[in-house]
Amino acid sequence: MHYDDKAWQEKMRIKLDVNNMFSKMIGQEEGLSQEDLKDYQEQVYKALENIEEAKEAGKLGFMELPFVQEEVVKQLKEAAEEAKDKFDNLVILGIGGSALGNIAVQTAINHPHYNLDAEQRNGYPRLFISDNVDPSGLKALLDVLDLEKTLFNVISKSGGTAETMSQFLLARKLVAEEVGAEKVAEHFIATTSKDSGFLIEIAKREGFKTFHIPENVGGRFSVLTPVGLLSAAFTGVDIEALLAGAAYMDQICQQQDLWKNPALLNGVLQYLAYQNGKSLSVMMPYSDKLRDVADWYRQLWAESLGKEVDRTGNKVNVGPTPIKALGVTDQHSQVQLYTEGPFDKVITFIEVEDFGVNLEIPEAYSDLQGVGYLGNHSFKELIETEKNATELALSQKNRMNETIILPEVNEFTLGQLFYLLEMQTAVIGELFNINAFNQPGVELGKHYTYGVFGRDGYEAKQKEYENRPEHDDKLII
Repeated sequence: MHYDDKAWQEKMRIKLDVNNMFSKMIGQEEGLSQEDLKDYQEQVYKALENIEEAKEAGKLGFMELPFVQEEVVKQLKEAAEEAKDKFDNLVILGIGGSALGNIAVQTAINHPHYNLDAEQRNGYPRLFISDNVDPSGLKALLDVLDLEKTLFNVISKSGGTAETMSQFLLARKLVAEEVGAEKVAEHFIATTSKDSGFLIEIAKREGFKTFHIPENVGGRFSVLTPVGLLSAAFTGVDIEALLAGAAYMDQICQQQDLWKNPALLNGVLQYLAYQNGKSLSVMMPYSDKLRDVADWYRQLWAESLGKEVDRTGNKVNVGPTPIKALGVTDQHSQVQLYTEGPFDKVITFIEVEDFGVNLEIPEAYSDLQGVGYLGNHSFKELIETEKNATELALSQKNRMNETIILPEVNEFTLGQLFYLLEMQTAVIGELFNINAFNQPGVELGKHYTYGVFGRDGYEAKQKEYENRPEHDDKLII
């Protein structure tokens, strides 16, 4: 892959089409004007300046990732080659940002039936991602795996993530029973903080191979750290191309011109849409390969932008609600609401220009008008037309929508997409004047769980939990 070739980079550049965010296309009542953007131009440039200052201060590690991981990439590729043909299975133990990026990369880049086709795997292990503590699901996975041929990657920055560490404790017990305690270390990799936390202590004690999560990179921004890169490398994904794509998009997103910087432009458009009552943000890829990018985006958008207070402590309770959809599947489940329901949504389509296959629709039943017309067309024509038709229908109904266009789905374009969405999240966070990089609303529920399970220091939360209001039986019917 010629990801360092300038002409190829330009050919693979992803683009943002925002025509249908403006009144010219969807009407003055719902659409924006370019004058609206001019009014916010100074704020937008200030947002970019703030982001650059935070980066220089070492606070925005996700912006450094495309440029500082040469040694990490080398180590990951070496570890992947060591594991190749040795292990049949790689299991990721992680949740949230420790799982969603792994899933998104695997779905986008590898064959959709990668786990079922040994030829597609080419000696690399099958990949399983265990991101919940449903006992039936966890037991079912561990029951069917040959643990002698299974490698576990435990991902937790702190090592205190209750879900991940409980999974680890079970997996460690079962592996020890299967292969013997002396061989346990061969079956585990820890991806965690370098210098602090429970997991790095366990890894040192057990002798696990370790990869490190930079301290200035939060979970939902960690897909381009070893959190996401390890499973990618271990399944044959070109992780250098992923990082090259992110670096290319970083270059684009440094531009001061609002109309040349997609992160700036979409950040302010999404912000203005929210101010105009569009509190729901729908991501709708017209590609099976990108369906799980929408899941990854949901966490990125929700945890980053859903905040109770701004940076000065004012209660603001802001945040657009992200929604996942899939084209064309959800034309038959959600688009009715988007077209005729409340004017409270921005729909972001993701379009792929080249699917890499040419699949024709056979000609048959020419005497049946409702079927015969499909012949002599292709599935590419069909999915493109359905996307364009949905876009037109929404626009005719005065609904805000936009399209991110990928020339094709590969590591380089996926890296661009991840980075663009991360950067526009940082931009809109600045416009909201919130901290887009913390998640205090997640922590409270964790603390109650810690208390109930007897973790030291959380006794007060245990008492709050035990004294929670009882539910009225009359309201359980």
